Amino acid sequence: MPSAEARVRATEGSAAVDTPPATLVQEVSAYGYSAAGTALGSGRRGERRPPRRGLVLVGAVLPLLVLVAWAVVSATGAVPAYRLPGPASVWAAGVELAGTGQLGQSIAISVQRVLIGFAAGSLVGLVVGAAIGLSRWANLLVSPTLGGLRAVPSLAWVPLLILYLGINEDSKVVLITIGAFFPVYTTVAGALRHVDPHLVELGRAYGLSRVQLLLQVQLPAVIPTVVSGLRLALAQSWLFLVAAELIASSVGLGFLLSDSQNNGRIDRIFLVIILLAVLGKTTDALVGLGERALLRRWG
Repeated sequence: MPSAEARVRATEGSAAVDTPPATLVQEVSAYGYSAAGTALGSGRRGERRPPRRGLVLVGAVLPLLVLVAWAVVSATGAVPAYRLPGPASVWAAGVELAGTGQLGQSIAISVQRVLIGFAAGSLVGLVVGAAIGLSRWANLLVSPTLGGLRAVPSLAWVPLLILYLGINEDSKVVLITIGAFFPVYTTVAGALRHVDPHLVELGRAYGLSRVQLLLQVQLPAVIPTVVSGLRLALAQSWLFLVAAELIASSVGLGFLLSDSQNNGRIDRIFLVIILLAVLGKTTDALVGLGERALLRRWG
């Protein structure tokens, strides 16, 4: 009869024969990293997270407190109504504009401009950022110029775009595209330069081409950073939207803001500011949903 040691060796040998070759994800996990570049097992099993509904309610506390304080101050007359209209006056201004259809039209056209400019700027920023982050020569050649252009204020582009493209949708969308481009380009280029070299070498060992390496290893490793850049780009898009519509527009929330200033309608000014905050937060929350979906796939 074979000894116990011989049986153990035979068992180990058969296990080695039957074990399939490790996949790229398994090899990456051996380094203690997930595809998104985060440490595996960093979360504690069994750790209870607070319900998402509770987190939303906590986040609503401060806006509600501000609303109550606003209503109290305006009701007591501590600040004149022509400087601080009450919440009821702002609501009435919104109902009035909604009744004429101007409010809905302004919201729709502004959201459309932001989404188109954000999508175009993010796509170009992703491509350029990937090229500069992966190529040393592209970094040396292009980065100094883009760094200088990034410092140009948004309003400085307006006269040039009006001169070249005219007072139409093209000039506004291009301005928003410029605003969305730089945050994505900066974050993607910087993140790709700092991808774990073990992941890159492992992908090359599996025979991945440069494009496959980018799509299957490097971009998944920087997804959290890329999403942060997208959120910054979205915020920049709303900022550049107002800059475009304040100067060269006849419809939109920026135009409504400027028109209300000229007519002394401070209630409408407050209304537009609140709408911009709500729309900006809503679009940011949508990007957050996309982030969670990507992290479930690659995290």
